[in-house]
Amino acid sequence: MKGSFTALRCMLQTSRHHGVFSSLARRLSSASGPGPKVCIVGGGPAGFYTAQHLLKARDDMVVDVYERLPVPFGLVRFGVAPDHPEVKNVINTFTQTAQHERCYFYGNVNVGTDVSVEELRKAYHAVVLSYGAEANRSMRVSGEGLAGVFSARDFVGWYNGLPSNKELQPHLNCETVVILGQGNVALDVARILLSPLDLLKKTDITQHALDTLAASRVRRVLIVGRRGPLQIACTIKEVREMINLPDTAADMLPADFESISEALKDLPRPRKRLTELMMKTVKTESGQHKANKSWGFRFLRSPLEVLPGPDGKRVAGIRLAVNKLEGSGEDAKAVPTGQTEDLECGMVISSIGYKSLPIDPCVPFDPRSAIVPNNMGRVKDTAGLYCSGWVKRGPTGVIATTMNDSFDTARMLLKDMDSGMLNLSVNKPGGQEITALLKERGVRAVSFPEWEKINLEEVRRGTAVGKPREKFLDVKDMLAVAWS
Repeated sequence: MKGSFTALRCMLQTSRHHGVFSSLARRLSSASGPGPKVCIVGGGPAGFYTAQHLLKARDDMVVDVYERLPVPFGLVRFGVAPDHPEVKNVINTFTQTAQHERCYFYGNVNVGTDVSVEELRKAYHAVVLSYGAEANRSMRVSGEGLAGVFSARDFVGWYNGLPSNKELQPHLNCETVVILGQGNVALDVARILLSPLDLLKKTDITQHALDTLAASRVRRVLIVGRRGPLQIACTIKEVREMINLPDTAADMLPADFESISEALKDLPRPRKRLTELMMKTVKTESGQHKANKSWGFRFLRSPLEVLPGPDGKRVAGIRLAVNKLEGSGEDAKAVPTGQTEDLECGMVISSIGYKSLPIDPCVPFDPRSAIVPNNMGRVKDTAGLYCSGWVKRGPTGVIATTMNDSFDTARMLLKDMDSGMLNLSVNKPGGQEITALLKERGVRAVSFPEWEKINLEEVRRGTAVGKPREKFLDVKDMLAVAWS
């Protein structure tokens, strides 16, 4: 088996090198030609969907994708739950785009540090910002900095192998974990905490996360939301997965569902099905045998304070405001009643959203909404600058939402090319000029063929332990493989 894998690897590397040279020759020809050159900042779903649409629309278009990490695919690699491999199949589409003869990937390039947006604007006819949302929204409550309090983004990055989260070291030596927020990410985290280890061992979850989960004492996860069951943000698939977890019971409060039967008939079908599933679960679980683990929603609660233990350093509980709803349906607002409730827990995970950060002083940025202000993807008051994905609309929706959003931005850019708003009469140097700048600054980019070397090695490492892949956690290790 080992010998056949080595032979296959040699064949792939040989054919890849031949392909790289021919592809590079074609690309150098098109890169120096008179066609439009577009730069995309961010190698995640928004970036690749934007590139895909642009490349299909014009056969003279050259698209360069710049990514801060040596590896592409953004949240598909680092955000999608390891037990959702079907969602990651979109990587196949992104790979086809990256291998297009008029597309080039520049990994390991930090735009805003290694090269400025202004330098990119001078080298390209258009620049599209698709760099996502890499910061966490703060709870803005006292005790948020205690040991044992994590953001869902960091926790997800930890078990998915995001290099910046490899040192997180969550101590799962408590019985109860409270997750604030009731979106799909919150349910992903709850599911990973409660899933049997044998199921996770078959995924691409990182080995250090597996080791920590193997020693976990967590038996109860409460998922807290500020509004009610009719406003819950997750989808039915994720709730059903929680219900079907082995040896795990749903711990719901029947009173939360007593007054919503009347509203069911007027709900949109997806919301109605989700609500009916939760109501059915309340009735079913009340008569079932006792499981070793449990999870449950807690509605109409907002965080007031993270409570420390006797040492004053580590979380021991959380104080919640008890809310009531004003209004109805999706527009209902949570209003504090003045009552509070304390929950004992050894860990708090905040899943209340991500936010984008400003990338460069020359790029407009709205700090309140944490997006680049734009009109259908065209950045306001900045000619030739566009945005797509979360930095355009905020961190909402699923991958399909990002696809449609990115296609809209690409269409706006193409419209500006056709109308003459973007001046294509001047031949721009594109990636050739930026590559020279990076070389002067001692920055070496990772090409897509070099990423494929990382990919192949991760798959080999995973195969050795019965997993789809074992990700590298350190950028230095990634670069060592890419440039070997």
